[in-house]
Amino acid sequence: MSVSALQPIDLETLPPAVREAFVAMQAKVAGLEAQTKRQDYLIAELRHALYGKRSEQLVPDERQLAFEDLETAVAEAEAARDAPLECNADGKPRRPAAKRNLGHLPDHLPRIEQVIEPAQKVCPCGCADMVKIGEDRAERLDIIPARSQVIVTVRPRYACRRCDASITQAATPNWLIEGGLPTEGTLAHVAVSKYADHLPLYRQCQIYSRGGVDLDRSTLASWCGTTAYHLAPVVDRMLTHLKRSGRLFMDETRAPVLDPKAGKTKTDTLGADPR
Repeated sequence: MSVSALQPIDLETLPPAVREAFVAMQAKVAGLEAQTKRQDYLIAELRHALYGKRSEQLVPDERQLAFEDLETAVAEAEAARDAPLECNADGKPRRPAAKRNLGHLPDHLPRIEQVIEPAQKVCPCGCADMVKIGEDRAERLDIIPARSQVIVTVRPRYACRRCDASITQAATPNWLIEGGLPTEGTLAHVAVSKYADHLPLYRQCQIYSRGGVDLDRSTLASWCGTTAYHLAPVVDRMLTHLKRSGRLFMDETRAPVLDPKAGKTKTDTLGADPR
């Protein structure tokens, strides 16, 4: 029976301690009911994803998305459950148990140490300052979003003080797009985002625009064409090695692909995966 179905109780007739305990119990029961409803919903979604009717069963990619949503909802419920911190005997809030991922972060990642010193390092006895006897270290993964920067190439010109005939200057570096905006790293990033991460060019334009860099979709398309031209020898060399292989493995994961001639999308596979 839920709390709302109980007969109304006049809390004013109860002693203050009993009244506070009753209100706290009401809040706890309401939270448990909400958590139970949420769990029932998650279980129903999981059963549908695994044992739904054949006509309603999800494809593997859609099932993975459903699992991601379920895991996100579970983490949200756990965070809400752990939010109200209990207090220790001294009245200080008690920290929830630490949740750490298995394994460790790669060693090649740069480490930026943040040292948090105590507010006071003077012993309460007043004898002397405290000395360091150890430390606790905790590593967390920090991700910095893609940051745009401008590479300014400066080529100073030098001339002789005694004559006007001698002037020297370094040659212009070899760029894939002479006089263009993108560096080789930018071209690689746009191409990888489009073809490896399946991020359309118009979405990339929106991402760059949030960072204050306005680029037209046709500009990115031109960059991809230039990148494809310069990578053609590498692709031809890879194709030669593939043809010499005894076995070829194909990634047959289906994905919608635009078909400009038909004016709609068609179903295609992601492509070959040589192993």
